[in-house]
Amino acid sequence: MSIPHQCPSSPAAAAAPPLEDNDLLSEILLRLPPQPSSLPRASAVCNRWRGLVADPGFSRRFSRHHRRNPPPLIGFFGQGFRTIAFQPTMGHPNSIPPDLFSMPSDAPFRYRLLGCRHGLVLLSDLNMKQVRVWDPVTGVQHGLAVPPGFRTVEFRIVGTVLRVFGDHFQVLLAHSVKQQQHTQALACIYSSETGLWSDLISTLLASEDSTSSNHSMYFTRMPAVLVGDSLYWTLTGISHVILEFDLGSRSLAVIHLPVEFALCKPWDFTVMPAEGGGLGLIFKSDLTAQLWKMNTNCDGVASWMLGRTIEVGKLLSLNSEEERNFLIRGVAEYNNVVFLSTVKGLFMLQLESLEFKTFSIPSMVDCYHSFETVYAAGI
Repeated sequence: MSIPHQCPSSPAAAAAPPLEDNDLLSEILLRLPPQPSSLPRASAVCNRWRGLVADPGFSRRFSRHHRRNPPPLIGFFGQGFRTIAFQPTMGHPNSIPPDLFSMPSDAPFRYRLLGCRHGLVLLSDLNMKQVRVWDPVTGVQHGLAVPPGFRTVEFRIVGTVLRVFGDHFQVLLAHSVKQQQHTQALACIYSSETGLWSDLISTLLASEDSTSSNHSMYFTRMPAVLVGDSLYWTLTGISHVILEFDLGSRSLAVIHLPVEFALCKPWDFTVMPAEGGGLGLIFKSDLTAQLWKMNTNCDGVASWMLGRTIEVGKLLSLNSEEERNFLIRGVAEYNNVVFLSTVKGLFMLQLESLEFKTFSIPSMVDCYHSFETVYAAGI
């Protein structure tokens, strides 16, 4: 019996090269560094690459992919007299032209800078009727009416913004109110998902002598700092304290500072993440910067412990008496960076490597707001 001749089966269609497969190419592009030059450069390769990285869905995936790592410090914002300006911190090709993140020319006359986080900027108008959430990368803005309990507070309001997921965000506002024999802190949180403000949340800051009108407590101009699931601000007045807002329980708590801080000035310290995790402080003492950490023992009792001391005067070559009077102007919480100002200019000091960068910019700024974000603008 003859066996019929069998033709060899035709080879399967060759798989498309990786760069010709949109799904595989997207996975490759997701792994580009989250820096300003990455996606614009990729978009310049060809129209197909441009279409992939310009897709809003890709931008969200790109941000999620890099979320587990600290975002790069793109730059910082500062508000001086008649100006709200952006200063890039990265070199070529990642340096963002300051004009790209510019606001309308009348903005400094209408708005006060409250905070930056997750690539968003929060501003309040000067009559406290509205706050504005601004995405400098996309240019998108959202105006929010301020809840009634805050509309009578003109200057001592503080706030911050957080990106929750996708395009949704939360805005947190807080201020202090003196009422007879005590000062209260009030807070309120807005969700873009629901479009609603929460009820007012309050806590007692301090009991005082009601006959002394100067004993009220007020927030310093330092930006809020996010550590774990809580936001922290510093207040000053009859003493210095830290206000904690727990995002999970939506509750306020007051944390007292080490006794060594009793006579310091508000710009001599600020809250920051501690080395190794948890709540920390950086404190100016003469020509040094001290790093403190809050520890909690097995009984739940919290105390402050002094850690590392940095010889700022020697490190930055501060020679004259005038130069030595450095001031703490803010922190970049994800990059472990502190902003220090002197008559020589502004210094950006990385606390782990002790590398620093100098900016010759006007020093008439109360504080600087770091712009740390995964840069996902493809075009």
